[in-house]
Amino acid sequence: MASVESQAAAVGLVTGLEQPSPLSRLPASRLIPSQPLREEGRTERGGGSRRPGFIKPAGTALPARPRRPDPLRSPPPPAPRLSPLAMALFGAVFLALLAGAHAEIPGCKIRVTSEALALVKQEGLRFLEQELEAITIPDLRGREGHFYYNISDVKVTELQLTGSELHFQPEQELALQITNASLGLRFRRQLLYWFFYDGGYINASAEGVSIRTALQLSQGPAGQMRVSNVSCLASVSRMHAAFGGTFRKVYEFLSTFITSGMRFLLNLQICPVLYHAGMVLLNSLLDTVPVRSAVDELVGIDYSLLKDPVVSNSYLDMEFRGAFFPLAEGNWSFLNRAVEPQLQEEERMVYVAFSEFFFDSAMESYFRAGALKLSLVGDKVPHDLDILLRATYFGSIVLLSPAVIDSPLKLELQVTAPPRCTIKPSGTTISVTATVTIALVPPMQPEVQLSSMVMDARFSAKMALRGKALRTQLDLRKFRIYSNQSAIESLALIPLQAPLKTLLQIGVMPMLNERTWRGVQIPLPEGINFVREVVTNHAGFLTIGADLHFAKGLREVIDKNREEAGEHGASRPRPPPRHATGSPAPPPVVPPRPRPTLMVRKAMWENSFTKPAICSPLSP
Repeated sequence: MASVESQAAAVGLVTGLEQPSPLSRLPASRLIPSQPLREEGRTERGGGSRRPGFIKPAGTALPARPRRPDPLRSPPPPAPRLSPLAMALFGAVFLALLAGAHAEIPGCKIRVTSEALALVKQEGLRFLEQELEAITIPDLRGREGHFYYNISDVKVTELQLTGSELHFQPEQELALQITNASLGLRFRRQLLYWFFYDGGYINASAEGVSIRTALQLSQGPAGQMRVSNVSCLASVSRMHAAFGGTFRKVYEFLSTFITSGMRFLLNLQICPVLYHAGMVLLNSLLDTVPVRSAVDELVGIDYSLLKDPVVSNSYLDMEFRGAFFPLAEGNWSFLNRAVEPQLQEEERMVYVAFSEFFFDSAMESYFRAGALKLSLVGDKVPHDLDILLRATYFGSIVLLSPAVIDSPLKLELQVTAPPRCTIKPSGTTISVTATVTIALVPPMQPEVQLSSMVMDARFSAKMALRGKALRTQLDLRKFRIYSNQSAIESLALIPLQAPLKTLLQIGVMPMLNERTWRGVQIPLPEGINFVREVVTNHAGFLTIGADLHFAKGLREVIDKNREEAGEHGASRPRPPPRHATGSPAPPPVVPPRPRPTLMVRKAMWENSFTKPAICSPLSP
């Protein structure tokens, strides 16, 4: 037996395979702890004696069944490892959720649809014509062999934009494309060919003018909308000069040098003009949009952009904070928990959406500013209501001293909590809770309170856009007063409900509507108004669809704004004045100069070309 085991060990050393131990060859019954042997037998039914059982002899041992791992003793399974791609996706989702959790919900949204682009293009092209007509082209001077030329006093007389298209372009851009336009020019010529000299004014035209420009809109540092970049591509395909006189044929042959040089200079001047118009002039127009301004002496409004405008192929969406704040607490902010307004329509030129937060922040700002209270003393209290209140509290008044009984009556209403606005498809309501205090105010003595009650009121609100102002009309719908002391006192106040409701409708509601009908300005540039508006209520917000109307031209608004900012001296030159018929004014008449001799004239020309000047690209 020992020899067999030694042989097996030797085989294991040679082959490197683990050999079973001697214990593994023992029967399973010898490896399992001893248990009492089971006796097999049966018991007779009916109370008979039990037969003695017998023990089965042990047979061939069966293989042992593997045990289940003990969860208390076995090590835990290794945790699954995420792939780098899965970890990157998880991180991106986490950052997106974190950013969404901290994103501020807008209280006001504005959508400008493609329906408004036709009106904007009409006014924009008029403004662009005025800018291009003010192009300043430097003098052109050069020579080609024995041919000398000098072009000066170049003026743009007219601009014809036959084909133009204005459209939204994704990536925050508003693109304008002009094709097959033409420019009318007038300039002064001085030509010398050998000993032949000619001078005077001449008309020219630039044809096949193509302009493609795009304005990139973004959020400015102060929350305003800005034109952050202007891309431009302009070209003039051909140019023609109408020469006349005796040497017309000669000039037409030699005019290639002049027209090529002027076309080159004109190509260089168009894009700088458009860049200045977008980055300077249009941004000065956008400066007229209120960002953080005062509504009245108590409350201001914040129209800061929350992010860059979103541009699609058919609309431009802007999200504003749309929050009121008390001027005495400029850094105070109201947490927006309202529903985010949604804009789905595209039929009208512009849509404006307001959430419940917009109106709640207004009412809370006035509440914090201490404006939601009213005190009527003496003659301010209506005479009939004064008699009714004294009769109601007669039992309390007769117990007072005689010096107090005839004192003036005071009626004070004070809102105890910020009113709340609820917008539903059926309408907009405003709920107000206030205290009504009735007291006597004897002169030179502290006031004597007769009663204090709670007032619950509900107003219906109708919104409207007039010009650029959002206006509100309030109407009292429900009114109830009760005592927070006892139910019996509440029953005694029932006769006062009708007079107090009348007091609110006659004395308080006109003052409220006078203030709310002044309205609050919508963030639009100066000179643009809303017309033909339609108000639609939704669950938690309302939308107003309207069309646009230019009450003032862009040039008028920009010039006025730049004058107020003290930049009028740095503005670009205005286009030349026009007659009532619309044609450009003729150039000033230049008196003729004495003509020098041919030799002197040639010497003057040759000396003039030694001075620095802008030359034609075709000049040597």
